[in-house]
Amino acid sequence: MADVLKFDQAGLDVWTDDKTFEVTRERLVEYAKATNDPIPAHLAGDVASPVFAIVPVFESMLEPALDVVPLAAFGRGLHGLQDFRFHRPIKPGDKLVARGKAIGWRGLPNGTPLTIYLECRTEDGELVNEQYLTPFFRGVDAGDTQGIQAPDHKLDESVRSTEPVATVVQHVDDDQTYRYGPAAGDPVPLHLDDQIAKDAGLPGIIAHGLCMQAFTAWAVLTEVGDSDVTRLRRLAVRFAKPVLPGQDITTTIWRAGSVDGVTTYVYETKVGDTVVLKDGLAQIAD
Repeated sequence: MADVLKFDQAGLDVWTDDKTFEVTRERLVEYAKATNDPIPAHLAGDVASPVFAIVPVFESMLEPALDVVPLAAFGRGLHGLQDFRFHRPIKPGDKLVARGKAIGWRGLPNGTPLTIYLECRTEDGELVNEQYLTPFFRGVDAGDTQGIQAPDHKLDESVRSTEPVATVVQHVDDDQTYRYGPAAGDPVPLHLDDQIAKDAGLPGIIAHGLCMQAFTAWAVLTEVGDSDVTRLRRLAVRFAKPVLPGQDITTTIWRAGSVDGVTTYVYETKVGDTVVLKDGLAQIAD
């Protein structure tokens, strides 16, 4: 049974302080190269890769959890879900302001997902993107459900009976994590130190989940979005299993329908027969 640890409702809906981030062309290029992104506009730094959106909000990501989650649970946290809502792409020269807040949790017998809402604006207040990030505290039951949960994007199983629109195989390089960590500003040692990863019960260094989401983002864009990031409206995924450097990932993409000029695609990513990213969703303007 999970340990019952009380979460603090007083920490919900409390914004973090604003964090500022200045976007440079060099940083956009570094991120595109670190995620093996082949799209020319990304490699030139003319516009950001979609998942680069996590970089300006990185300092605001987990700070909201400190006011809600008991310290005894923090060592059990995993990145469970990431859902981006794009209002416009990030461009070089942007001066961005990020903030976040915890908005709800759901206690379950196997663990508790906490929903954190993040927003990224320009200095003038223009909304650039919104994000729902869900850390999952495994083996911790908060004992109740409070606030607002992350929007659902579960893959409809009936889609598997339809013909995929694309299947993309990508290789995760042996040095992928060493390139992605600095490009993303993500120093988590599970991705950089083999012994620390093994001490945590992993087979060794694992790829960053957001790096894998970035892989699937450019797979979707190149296959069904004409490599045009300005058309991407939403990108969401649930992290199911770790990916190791040196492995190949295979992403299968299905068309799920079109409403009001926006087409929804769903996808799933595997290593061999093991699902590593599930409930993938991309919405692309026609």
